[in-house]
Amino acid sequence: MATGSSSPPTTSPSLTKAEQKTGKIWDFFADGYSKSPIKDEDSYQKKLAITREFLKPQSNTLEFGCGTGGTALLHAPFVKNILAIDISPRMIEIAQEKAKAAKVDNVQFECAGIDSFQRERVKIQESFDAILGMSILHLLPNKDEVIQEVFQNLKPGGYFISSTMCLGDSSMMLVWVIAPFSWLGIAPTINSFSKQELLKSMENAGFHIEREFHLAKDKPVFLVAKK
Repeated sequence: MATGSSSPPTTSPSLTKAEQKTGKIWDFFADGYSKSPIKDEDSYQKKLAITREFLKPQSNTLEFGCGTGGTALLHAPFVKNILAIDISPRMIEIAQEKAKAAKVDNVQFECAGIDSFQRERVKIQESFDAILGMSILHLLPNKDEVIQEVFQNLKPGGYFISSTMCLGDSSMMLVWVIAPFSWLGIAPTINSFSKQELLKSMENAGFHIEREFHLAKDKPVFLVAKK
C-alpha cells in the first residue's frame, strides 16, 4: 500500500457536507496538533499495549479519525495492514509524510469520514478484524449510528477499540465554553454523554466489552469491545 502522495490530498467529493465543514476546522489545527506532545504518555503507552493484545499479524485494520497518523504508524508492525481515514485533508497530508519518512508501507491514509466511508463501501461489510476509534466518538453527532456501522464492518469475533471522553460524568464547562465557537464554525462540536450511556450504546449495537481502562472521571474511557 502507498505510504505517501505525490500531491496534497484535497477534500474528497465523497465526504458528506458536514464532514467537509468539520474537516476544514481540523485543517486549521493540524500542524499544531502534529507537533503537540502526548499529554499522558504513560496512559497512551498502556493503551497501545492493550490494543496490541487484540491485534494479529494477519489483521486487516481500520482506524477512523486517525488525525496525523501517529497511532496507526505505531501499530503498523503488528498487523497485516491499516486503512486510516480522517476528514481533514491536512491531517492526512501530514500522516502520509510521516509514513513516507518512516518507510512504513502497510498503512494507507485516506481522506474520508466514517459516514461517507460506510456509504461508499457498503459491500465491504464484515471485512475488518479490528477497528480503532481514538478520541473521536465524542466529536461525532451520531455516535450510536457510528458504533452500529463499526459493528457491521467488523468480521465476527472482531474488535472495536476506542478511547472516548465521557463529559456527562465530569464538568460541562468545556462543552459550554466551546459551544459558541462551534456554532460559528471555528471549533469542533463536542457531544456530552456518560460512560454508562457509552457502554449502553456498545451493548445495543451487539458488542461485548472485553477490556476497560479508565483512570478517572475526567479521563478518557478506553474500551475493547468484541463483536
